[in-house]
Amino acid sequence: MATSKAVAAVQPNNSGALLLGTGLAFASLILLPAFATRLGVDAALTGAMRIALMRASSRVVNGKKTNNANEETVPAGFSCH
Repeated sequence: MATSKAVAAVQPNNSGALLLGTGLAFASLILLPAFATRLGVDAALTGAMRIALMRASSRVVNGKKTNNANEETVPAGFSCH
């Protein structure tokens, strides 16, 4: 008779990182464009700031995983279908 043992995988509680990442994403999608419009900032500069905030959000949620010397973050998941 073969017996099998169940192994429980313990996942770290990253609720703080998830909350911070969500806040940064919210800021880049909602707050930053509103403030930029109010202050009269150019669309190209607003876009660059949004990209920076989204990258920071990704790094906070996924950790500091990099895949090359340019410090680009590893995508969480991507499907072209």
